[in-house]
Amino acid sequence: MINVLIVDDDFMVAKVHAGFIQRTPGFAVVGVAHTGARALLETERLQPDLVLLDIHLPDINGLELMHRLREVAPELDVLVISAAREVETVRKALRGGIVHYLIKPFSQSDLQERLEHYRSAYHGLDSAKDVAEQSDVNRVFGLDRTERPLPKGCSIETLKLVEATLNAAEGDLSAAEVAEQLGTSRVSARRYLEYLHDEGTLEVRLKYGVGRPERRYVLKGR
Repeated sequence: MINVLIVDDDFMVAKVHAGFIQRTPGFAVVGVAHTGARALLETERLQPDLVLLDIHLPDINGLELMHRLREVAPELDVLVISAAREVETVRKALRGGIVHYLIKPFSQSDLQERLEHYRSAYHGLDSAKDVAEQSDVNRVFGLDRTERPLPKGCSIETLKLVEATLNAAEGDLSAAEVAEQLGTSRVSARRYLEYLHDEGTLEVRLKYGVGRPERRYVLKGR
């Protein structure tokens, strides 16, 4: 589970963002802070994996706060969520080593897409192997999807949801179980699962019982 701290001065906005995160498989909100001072205390106490950080805070600029947060949590990742559109602000954030910059207002799917990329790219790189391949590095920089044609009728958004569901699972899943979690048909879920299997992302385990063996899917390395 990826633990997230939300830092935003607007109480209602922070609550909405918390709801978005809680509905994203594999993520949990562990705290909310509305000032920079509180964010420092909560980061030191909770040691979250990821901070959703607003730029405009009442007591400090978010970019300055970002460096202070990493003093108390050196392994912390930061995803900026802000209404700040100034090019120089974006540049400074990028130089500070953020994982993404999302401009307000945004939808649940906008945030979910960034979170899923963060999970699959950054956390996948941490745990997959000791030595990174070029494909692993490409995934971190968002270059892995450009040359992956999907089957007809499939979407990249749903593919990411399938991957996130498998990543959050404690063990292997069947197509029916994935379909139930995502609210899709079993046929559709199986199409995505078989695509990921063909790409080398998943392993298939056969469960024997009465009739044909059930195909169950699990991320490689699990």
